[in-house]
Amino acid sequence: MKYVVLCTLLILAPFAQAVEHEAFDHEHALFAKVLAGHVSWSDDGTASTVDYARLKQDPAPLQRYLDQLSAVSRSDFDKWEASQQLAFLINAYNAFTLQLILDNYPLESIRNIGRFWENPWKMRFFELLGESMHLDQVEHEIIREPGRYDEPRIHFAVNCASVGCPALRDEPYVAERLDAQLEDATERFLRDRSRNRWDARRGRLEVSSIFRWYTEDFDKAAGSLKNWLADYAVLFSDDEAVQAELRRGAFSVSYLSYDWALNE
Repeated sequence: MKYVVLCTLLILAPFAQAVEHEAFDHEHALFAKVLAGHVSWSDDGTASTVDYARLKQDPAPLQRYLDQLSAVSRSDFDKWEASQQLAFLINAYNAFTLQLILDNYPLESIRNIGRFWENPWKMRFFELLGESMHLDQVEHEIIREPGRYDEPRIHFAVNCASVGCPALRDEPYVAERLDAQLEDATERFLRDRSRNRWDARRGRLEVSSIFRWYTEDFDKAAGSLKNWLADYAVLFSDDEAVQAELRRGAFSVSYLSYDWALNE
């Protein structure tokens, strides 16, 4: 009898592992419903707002998704493709940020959360990959870990619940469309004239402080921040002469102040 049971377990083991591997929904369907029901695009499609008041009235769907994220072990995560991992991490950052806002709502800014010795990005308030984490850990220690993904466009995907941030999409990031979604997020952000614009009088690009904070990521991707920005010349001006000037690198860069007001 023991022999029969052992053989049965050996036969079923591969199937059990397959079920375990497929357990996580890489379409992020739960998060998709939350985002579609509470995120709205601006008229020009460059920014978005979140209906936190409505979301706070029915937080259960978001909580179910957070529970799903927290259930993923590090060993399972390590088996995934890089695109699945990165989509997971971006969505986790954005979803737990929503939770952080809801836990403290109403408020004027995410920076109002926390204590004088602990900012909101250093608060360990969620479980991910088998350990207690904070938002900075997800972004800076995992997503931006040198040699892991080396993807500067994540700075237009992770959302810090502020007006100055790139838009929170009304859909989750998914592995199959990750590159297209990251590129779309980048282009939407660069087209926003309140955060990135050409100053013809001074011959310079005035860009978001994001580019100042993370210059090294853009330097690594394109040789320099200016090179990276020049690749997107068509998004800063419709004037072909200006575009040509940008591609030649004939411009300076200055940084705009960041608006930390809640993206409500």
